[in-house]
Amino acid sequence: MNSALQLLPEDARLERSSARRRNAPESIFIPKIVCPPRDGKATWKFGVFGGMHGDEEAGILASHELADWALTLPEELQDFELHFYPVCNPTGRAVGTRHSMGGYDLNREFWVGSSQPEVAYLEGEIRREVYDGLISLHTDDESAGIYGFASGALLSQQILEPALEAADKIIPRNPSPYIDGFAAERGIITEGYFGVLSAPPEQRPHALEIVFETPDYVRMELQVQATVAAVKSILSEYRRLQAYAPNL
Repeated sequence: MNSALQLLPEDARLERSSARRRNAPESIFIPKIVCPPRDGKATWKFGVFGGMHGDEEAGILASHELADWALTLPEELQDFELHFYPVCNPTGRAVGTRHSMGGYDLNREFWVGSSQPEVAYLEGEIRREVYDGLISLHTDDESAGIYGFASGALLSQQILEPALEAADKIIPRNPSPYIDGFAAERGIITEGYFGVLSAPPEQRPHALEIVFETPDYVRMELQVQATVAAVKSILSEYRRLQAYAPNL
């Protein structure tokens, strides 16, 4: 696929009959950017998700920068097909709020039978695409530095740690033993909130799931640079580990 932006097909547009009652737009548009592998055949497929909270701009900007990089077909991505969803909460972004215009924190609505159209669309995409990895990009307005969530201690050490190390060259990591209410070690959290964006519970083997967080107090340019560095590291480390342990 040569086009940078893949618009949702007409039947995938999120028409909201309830949106009119909430004084929200009549339809919701979530863009998707598909970046094909260098050799035309992917070994791994990753989804990168930004803007789940409408007031977190760094992940949105980083998603676009990463997509621009991926569309140049760099050697580092010869095995990857990358799908970017840079603005997962378009109504929240439009008004500059964490929640959607309907008043929901969309990152607590996944795989719980949510009626929110953004969540229904993204769940359908995630289930249909069967991603090997999902990377969520966020900003924390209370954090003292970068940090991340990962599903599983081994993955945390082998993939998230190098990603934080790469980003740490731009923004220091959060050294606190407790971050966002969870126990943390060197900026790594292996627990998480219920209902966050993730692979379908029934997917086997389960996808790699990484959440990368930048601190809101740092200027936007550095947040974007740190996020881009972290995502590139995650992809590199995933390839390296798969060479030794497929389906880790």
